[in-house]
Amino acid sequence: ISLWAVTFLEYWKRTCSALSHRWDCSDFQEIEERPRPEFTAMAPMTVRNPVTGAEEPYFPEEKRFNRTLTGCMVIIIMMTVVLMFLIAIILYRTILTIIIYNSHDNFLSFSRIASISGSVLNLLVILMLSRVYTALAHILTRWEMHRTQSKYEDMFILKVFIFQFVNFYSSPVYIAFFKGRFVGYPGHFNTLFGVRNEDCGAGGCLIELAQELLVIMVGKQLINNIQEFIFPMSPRLREVKKEEGEEVSPWEADYQLLVCEGLFSEYLEMVIQFGFITIFVAACPLAPLFALINNWVEVRLDAQKFVTEYRRPVVERAQDIGIWLPILQFITHTAVLSNAFLIAFTSSFLPRLYYRYTRDSSLSGFINFTLATSPHNYSQHHTSCRYRGFRDENGENTPEYYHLLAVRLSFVIIFEHVVFFIGRLIDMMVPDIPEEVEMKMRREHYMAKEALAENQVWWNRSKLTDFHM
Repeated sequence: ISLWAVTFLEYWKRTCSALSHRWDCSDFQEIEERPRPEFTAMAPMTVRNPVTGAEEPYFPEEKRFNRTLTGCMVIIIMMTVVLMFLIAIILYRTILTIIIYNSHDNFLSFSRIASISGSVLNLLVILMLSRVYTALAHILTRWEMHRTQSKYEDMFILKVFIFQFVNFYSSPVYIAFFKGRFVGYPGHFNTLFGVRNEDCGAGGCLIELAQELLVIMVGKQLINNIQEFIFPMSPRLREVKKEEGEEVSPWEADYQLLVCEGLFSEYLEMVIQFGFITIFVAACPLAPLFALINNWVEVRLDAQKFVTEYRRPVVERAQDIGIWLPILQFITHTAVLSNAFLIAFTSSFLPRLYYRYTRDSSLSGFINFTLATSPHNYSQHHTSCRYRGFRDENGENTPEYYHLLAVRLSFVIIFEHVVFFIGRLIDMMVPDIPEEVEMKMRREHYMAKEALAENQVWWNRSKLTDFHM
């Protein structure tokens, strides 16, 4: 999947360069893009454009920088709110687990009810915070007074993505890399607000991570598809009922359709999905399958929505997909590191491999190898308990713990170097601009120079003729 993500982005660059050349948008942002109407109306002064020589509205860069810093502080505050909700959900799961453990009800003793209900609650919190912050990001980006529409959209997208990245991925990251790491050991358990830190289930954290991903990703997709199917139809149905029995002309009926607000939500949905199927694919190999099924459905829903429920959108030129491409590249690099750490530290792949080559190739006794014995002073009823870890009877780390740590870190370094090296090879082998498009661009550049030279010769001849006359 990591190599697929790198290859996908390389071939997207080729497609993007071909489309921008075909639609004559290769130099749109640098030369042709005009200031936004809102910026023109609110800018406090004007300056001469050094490229075009025309007077254009201007907003001081110092003020914009200060406003951008203020926006960054708001983002940090909102990310802190996300982390507070995450801690609240962790405490909820821990307390509910204690209640279930002390209950004798057969239904409540279901081992997954705490984690599943916590995942559903986390999904609801994520969707609620997303709506609040998107509206806030619109206000902040308008306040920053960006000159062009491309710059405005890039800054708005960046704000929303940073927040959504923390909002959607904080819980899976916690389960993958932090849950069960700071529990302690019998007799010396660590606590959070007086409650013992939660540990992974008997199956390990990888199963819980897969469950969390499926609940958040599939649940988000279902809710979005339902919203896209029902919400656009509601105003339309109200208008139909209102004008039932009246003859309405086609252009009046079209005017009653919803206004298309752009493709931001569509892009954001795909980028968040791209993160789910790449960053955590080692824990949930079914994620790409669910994404594929969702996209089949999404294509038909979007076709229905844009053709029958929305007005025809106003065409806007763009050089490329803007800041979305660097965001996808960031997700791809993050996915390589994330999967390396997932395989090394969260899965049992390396401990099994270590045990196979140092103890028993048949893996006989592997479970006992991964379990430690509680200290003597913790033993109750003259019996000792076992827990997951590589510690001796005094609670100290064993030599096997440090051997495995070295193996894990070595695996991470080798894994990411191999994947990044292959990705670099793909980058070198697949040029960003197709050869056919590059030849067309050279030909157009040559023809432009020839036309300029001919025009210069004609102008000189006309001047000479005027002089003799």
